[in-house]
Amino acid sequence: MLTGAEVAKHNGRDDCWVIVHGRAYDVTEFLPEHPGGQKIILKYAGKDATEEFDPIHPPDTLEKYLDKSKHKGPVDMTTVVHEKAEESPEEAERQKQIEQMPLLEQCYNLLDFEAVARRVMKKTAWAYYSSAADDEITLRENHAAFHRIWFRPRILVDVEKVDYSTTMLGTKVDLPFYVTATALGKLGHVEGEVILTRAARKHNVIQMIPTLASCAFDEIVDAAEGGQVQWLQLYVNKDREITRRIVQHAERRGCKGLFITVDAPQLGRREKDMRSKFTDGGSDVQKGQATDGSQGAARAISTFIDPALSWKDIPWFQSITSMPIVLKGVQRVEDVLRAIDAGVQGVVLSNHGGRQLDFARSAVEVLAETMPVLRELGLEDKIEIFVDGGIRRGTDIIKALCLGARGVGIGRPFLYAMSAYGFDGVDRAMQLLRDEMEMNMRLIGATRVDELNPSMVDVRSLYHHGSVPADSLSLSAYDPLVSPPQRAPKAKL
Repeated sequence: MLTGAEVAKHNGRDDCWVIVHGRAYDVTEFLPEHPGGQKIILKYAGKDATEEFDPIHPPDTLEKYLDKSKHKGPVDMTTVVHEKAEESPEEAERQKQIEQMPLLEQCYNLLDFEAVARRVMKKTAWAYYSSAADDEITLRENHAAFHRIWFRPRILVDVEKVDYSTTMLGTKVDLPFYVTATALGKLGHVEGEVILTRAARKHNVIQMIPTLASCAFDEIVDAAEGGQVQWLQLYVNKDREITRRIVQHAERRGCKGLFITVDAPQLGRREKDMRSKFTDGGSDVQKGQATDGSQGAARAISTFIDPALSWKDIPWFQSITSMPIVLKGVQRVEDVLRAIDAGVQGVVLSNHGGRQLDFARSAVEVLAETMPVLRELGLEDKIEIFVDGGIRRGTDIIKALCLGARGVGIGRPFLYAMSAYGFDGVDRAMQLLRDEMEMNMRLIGATRVDELNPSMVDVRSLYHHGSVPADSLSLSAYDPLVSPPQRAPKAKL
């Protein structure tokens, strides 16, 4: 067994070892290839990098992808010297916020969890979760669009018993939403995505497992119980053999749907995330010049994604799996029709939570445009339509179902609930949605999901992007973009 002193000798660019989970690895040759840049690895050269490594890598990453010759073996962690970092004023304030955070019972809606998470999360984690593309117009439009849809309730309907269960890709679920894929769960909570697995099980909803999860895929699947259904979200690797292994392993482990992300041939610029990573002002000779700010967590984990993915690849996916295939990130009716022609089983109308193309339309607007076309062509039963982005209320879910969605995906709100309150937070968030669904289905005059239809909503204002009622909850939770701050003055000798 290695000692901390032995590992500490390998602390340079030309001889770089790191400790992760009590084992030493030689990452010297990997330095130029690291998507997040060399600087972050060199910061931990010869040291324990577990705390930095854990939130953005599945625990088996090094074991799987680093050549066995670079695995240097276990380390006696009692001999490793850990430098005690002085608590910054920012961290001291965060700890104070955690001590004074509201009781869970004081959170009455999903936006409450977002407001609390903003106060108690680490700045870099909050920036990654909350960031969106460019001016974040689409991020806000995703939510605002639902406020331009109005109800046309039916009256004198016996609504004593309400059933909001439905089926998605053949799976019976208790609620018409699923936990959509969101990366890096451990940025918000040490247990990461398995918390979402457990909450999804309790409420009998489906969890979509992200390619870029902090937890290992098998760890998330192993956390499922009692026939719990999970789907796989896939970023397609440039190396198709890697993609094949991922897909076929997921199918062997019981995944019931393959959701291929099609709206990310290049990552959008998420400036909150990028700016939060810029913590080093560089040397004095770099004054006023560009330095590598690491480009944020998103850039660091996504460089493998293939920008050449195209329609011609769909038959290959159909040849390697029998899972239903769903295209995630469709944004126009013409591509829905093309997906039907390609023989896939579903599409998710989505703009990636506003994180890719700014000024992309909201998914619910695309849904309202799409379903009349499918009905006119007699194709409404040929494919399952899902939507995600901006859904924060039970009324949002009901509006999407009225317009023809099979179900909706919810991502960030569950991350915020998890980051602030752990499993109990996600559990309460799902229960709040359940309660809102029951109340509002009664008030609209519907007892079952299949009774929800376009006659129950007025979408005449949906396409007028300027006419939005003021939304104080959303505005108070929203974290505005900022301009770059002045650099601190150089100390005088």
